[in-house]
Amino acid sequence: MNRDKLIFWISTGLMCAIFLFSAALYVFGHEFAVNAYNVIGFPTWILYPSAFIKVLGVIAVLTRKSKLLLEWAYSGFFFDVVFATIAHLMAGDGSEPLSIFAIVVSVVSRIYYGKMYGKIVYTKEA
Repeated sequence: MNRDKLIFWISTGLMCAIFLFSAALYVFGHEFAVNAYNVIGFPTWILYPSAFIKVLGVIAVLTRKSKLLLEWAYSGFFFDVVFATIAHLMAGDGSEPLSIFAIVVSVVSRIYYGKMYGKIVYTKEA
């Protein structure tokens, strides 16, 4: 396995694990997640839709069936962890290192996706 492929799969695996863990926490540790969301001032009604979207994003990244959905998943993951980092910094709860790690692995995964599979092009080929 070459270096780029190894970096891609390690970063992608870590990214997917973080988002699947987060989604599972929202569903199976709902009381804990509600308390955490209350601390940072987020609405708690968003937990279940967020969990569902995170699972769909992981599926989009791992299957690579739709280039548009793949790019949306990476974008969604990036904005999710950037806003999570900001929220944790504002709340002062000490959870920002995991959010920063999630930003790094998400960006590395997307960069190495481009190196492995080429630039994502949305135009129709004639």
